[in-house]
Amino acid sequence: MTFMPRMTSQTRAIEPTRPLHWRRWGGAIADVWHVHGAAGGGGFYRSPDPRLVVFLGEPSGALQLRTTPDGPWMQGVGAFYIPAGMPLWSALAQDRDYAHLDFHLEAGALSQRLRNAGDASRMEEAHFLAAPDRAAPLAALLAEEVQTPSRPDVMLDGLLTALLCEVLDLGKTEAEPRRGGLPPHVIRELRRHALAALHRKIEVGELAELAGLSESWLTRAFKQSLGTTPQRWLTQLRVEAAMGLMTDTDQGLAEIAAATGFADQAHLTRSFRSALGETPGAWRRARTRAISTNHGGLVQSPTKIPS
Repeated sequence: MTFMPRMTSQTRAIEPTRPLHWRRWGGAIADVWHVHGAAGGGGFYRSPDPRLVVFLGEPSGALQLRTTPDGPWMQGVGAFYIPAGMPLWSALAQDRDYAHLDFHLEAGALSQRLRNAGDASRMEEAHFLAAPDRAAPLAALLAEEVQTPSRPDVMLDGLLTALLCEVLDLGKTEAEPRRGGLPPHVIRELRRHALAALHRKIEVGELAELAGLSESWLTRAFKQSLGTTPQRWLTQLRVEAAMGLMTDTDQGLAEIAAATGFADQAHLTRSFRSALGETPGAWRRARTRAISTNHGGLVQSPTKIPS
């Protein structure tokens, strides 16, 4: 039986700007999308097959992602892997043109690839990569081959395996942080801890103790792995959480500021404007207008890739 993607998707205020290109080989289908998203737009996606997505170009803070309907938004994601059946929501804070390379993966073939690479269990959990420096050139080569085929499938298969190793962080032990940075399991643990305590003040020393590092080493490791400081990372988490509450609740901005650990509404406004270039009130009004003018309808219909 020929493998076919079966993803359910609903999008709002996101429109293709170029024709879709796709290519199939060995338990994988890759497609390249070029789209324009309007502020307030977004989407919902769920697939019974695993998916790997790499954004082509610099990661943008305008695009947020999350895997639970009431969880905080993640910003600046450059690549991600979503296991079979896991839902994904996206939201756009600003008008944005962007392109992404999507892989729909047959589970059996993926499991074999990951076993050969060292750890098939990684396919059962989501992975998000903020700065895909090593993955970006692999994705660029694959996107070029999808859009203008000139190389055999065996080359694409090797590039896909290498890309999976980068995004799922395979092929080395987690005790060996990449280039002096934080191992992925430590980043995940720090994120879980911070999100659970987001309503209160979180000290850098608290995060350092959890990571088993000094504050100075933690700060250097944060810069290596995430390109930011622990303080700015915490502020980003707070802004993402505030965006989620502004989108999904009717709470006032003062209540949202308190719930997400800002000192007061003015502190929320300063941090929000610094991150997104507008006030939370203006962002919320723009999103409400975008949603109401679209009447909840689909702008981009799900596309079935032909056999």
